[in-house]
Amino acid sequence: MNDVLAAGLTSPLAEMGVDLEGVEVQKAGRRHVVRVVIDRDGGVDLDTVAEISRAVSELLDVEPLAAILPGPFVLEVTSPGVDRPLTLERHWRRAVSRLVIATLRDGTTVTGRVVSASATELTLSVGDQTVVWPWAEVDHGMVQIEFAKFDDALPATSEE
Repeated sequence: MNDVLAAGLTSPLAEMGVDLEGVEVQKAGRRHVVRVVIDRDGGVDLDTVAEISRAVSELLDVEPLAAILPGPFVLEVTSPGVDRPLTLERHWRRAVSRLVIATLRDGTTVTGRVVSASATELTLSVGDQTVVWPWAEVDHGMVQIEFAKFDDALPATSEE
């Protein structure tokens, strides 16, 4: 069911300027909960989520998608959280400047800041070095949450 819904939603959402990152359908009593995860370069704001929610709701109410979800459903449209694994080039591209732990195909892990993600390679700043890996060597990554010290978060003040 998830794959069929994803196939029916991918193109219309792409035309609206967002990527479909996932569709999940769960039974909740007499209803289904349909969770649609979207993203785009620069992220999604609440207005975009509301617009996409209306469009997806309309798509799910007409054939052929309506036949997949018999009966009532609750629709949730959301963006991926920071705990989402970075598995596609676009995920890495959207994480530029973020601190990540990258897991390479040989099982090693590297912690660094994403410098760039092109169609062919990933570039991380690791310590004082810039390291480049072709995608064939990269398995996945996870964004690391960074907390600034309280003093670092305060704006600088000038002494008079």
